[in-house]
Amino acid sequence: MKILVSGAGVAGLASAINLGTRGHDVTVVEYGRDLRFSGSPIDIRGDALGIADRMGLLTTIRAQRIDTTELAQFVDADGRPVAAAPIEEASDSPDDVEIAREDLMRTIADAVPDPDVIRFGDSVEELTDDGDGVDVRFRSGRTDRYDLVIGADGMHSAVRRLVFGPERDYVKHLGVYIAYADLPGEGSRPDRVSTLYNVPGRMAGVIRFKDRALAAFMFRSDWLDYDHHDLEAQKKLLADAFTDVTSWRVPELLDAALADPALFFDSASQIHMPSWHRGRVALVGDAAHCAAFLSGRGTSLALTGAWFLAEELDRAGGDHTVAFERYEARQRPYATFAQESIGKGRETLIPATWEDIEARNERLRLGS
Repeated sequence: MKILVSGAGVAGLASAINLGTRGHDVTVVEYGRDLRFSGSPIDIRGDALGIADRMGLLTTIRAQRIDTTELAQFVDADGRPVAAAPIEEASDSPDDVEIAREDLMRTIADAVPDPDVIRFGDSVEELTDDGDGVDVRFRSGRTDRYDLVIGADGMHSAVRRLVFGPERDYVKHLGVYIAYADLPGEGSRPDRVSTLYNVPGRMAGVIRFKDRALAAFMFRSDWLDYDHHDLEAQKKLLADAFTDVTSWRVPELLDAALADPALFFDSASQIHMPSWHRGRVALVGDAAHCAAFLSGRGTSLALTGAWFLAEELDRAGGDHTVAFERYEARQRPYATFAQESIGKGRETLIPATWEDIEARNERLRLGS
């Protein structure tokens, strides 16, 4: 079948691999000008490891494994350690694999059967499903017709908005925003210790891995209304959240973040939908069931979902109605578990008061 995949993140590239290797004619359209390599290290857990193995990726992924959580600590305003990061709260089992986002993205991108199927700098503007196929008009003005359309375009999915309605109908905000920025001068330090500093309702830190370092920020907030494609608007929101924090290294890290042209900024939110498919359109990954970074399971969900969808299309002989139902039945338990697994992440990472910060530190000291 001729299939359009919207989004070239983990879910989109994994879909391109699994559909392409099964003989489908796949096109991937990506809003960005290139793959996004920036961001914090990510985890692959549970059954997603088996899926990665069946995709032929696991050996390469394991060879690039890192361990940032083993060398992370909370510090006070003078940079002195006050508590170790809770490793047992960050992992499910010793089999979990943590990998730099750039390494995973390159590994998956290299496995796409034909890299020329990825079209950058464009996005879906309009979809018309007439039952026999889907007519698509792109932002570039190009038009085409596909047998199926797969929305793998993240929490702010354009495909979901066009087919299922506005994001506000499905989003559940968890009261947290997060930002990551590159720290090019920090990665060469001999130590690999990641440091996290709190003031009430906010956290700033330096995440170190391999030869790289990131400035990391989290802050509590109600829902903020902004254009998620507007980088300057995102930088202003980050600056407003931390501009009055002058302790530790916060001003320095904030300056680096505001200067980074590839700053990542988004909310910790979940997507809850009664169904992930309609007609000839289906959603995969965060577009369907974002669990939020606090769960640490988004990448694993992207891998399992992309595999299940391609496998069920094969098993159903191309009957998309049957395949979409079976895909959702298999993936739904994983998504539900992930969304229910955010645990005490917010309370651990960004306590609300000074009393909560000290209680967190004491709990972690006793636990270690």
